[in-house]
Amino acid sequence: MQFEEELARVLPQDLPHRERLISLGQKHLEMISAANEYMNLTRIVSPEEAAVKHIFDCVAPWRFFESAARVLDAGTGAGFPGIPLAIVLPEVRFTLAESIGKKARFVESVVDALELPNATVIAERAEFAAAAQKADLITARAVAPIDRLVTLFGKPLKAGVRLLVLKGPDVESEMAEAEMGRITRNVLCRYDLPGGFGSRTLVELSLKGAEHATLHKQARASQQ
Repeated sequence: MQFEEELARVLPQDLPHRERLISLGQKHLEMISAANEYMNLTRIVSPEEAAVKHIFDCVAPWRFFESAARVLDAGTGAGFPGIPLAIVLPEVRFTLAESIGKKARFVESVVDALELPNATVIAERAEFAAAAQKADLITARAVAPIDRLVTLFGKPLKAGVRLLVLKGPDVESEMAEAEMGRITRNVLCRYDLPGGFGSRTLVELSLKGAEHATLHKQARASQQ
């Protein structure tokens, strides 16, 4: 399959480490295609659709991740968005959480094959991983509705961790239906996928006053 050709065609020219992503992204997609023969990783199999929906979709909003030190990819599935982001942002540490063991083992094999020192895979539910990991940002793609995500990651949000979720065209109805409480929502960006494959919205969820409370707690600790 001509994954490399499609990646070269659709990826933004100003993307950091673009050529590296074309090379490693091709290998990632080839591994998914091979694994799909014996396990259900994805229904997206054509080179064009895979390049757009698996790779472009994940890295288009890369600028909103580059300032983070540690990112938790909740429910990474076949490695998205964590692996493409780890390729273009080598200075950021990514933890890829996947509760289904065989999928986690597959993603770990991809991380090893691509030699990504800034990516780690853990085989457990994302909400448990979030409690154990010291991430300053959690991201989720095609994992759950917004109201469910707020419930799952309530504790990290209270601790000042930001949640960045990639959503499709139904994002407005999801936000309207969610019981937000003290959770603030901020639409960071919207973008269209090449080839008419739809649109995406990156939404940031955070707890009102959580960041201030965290900084205050840290300041008190430093004084003791």
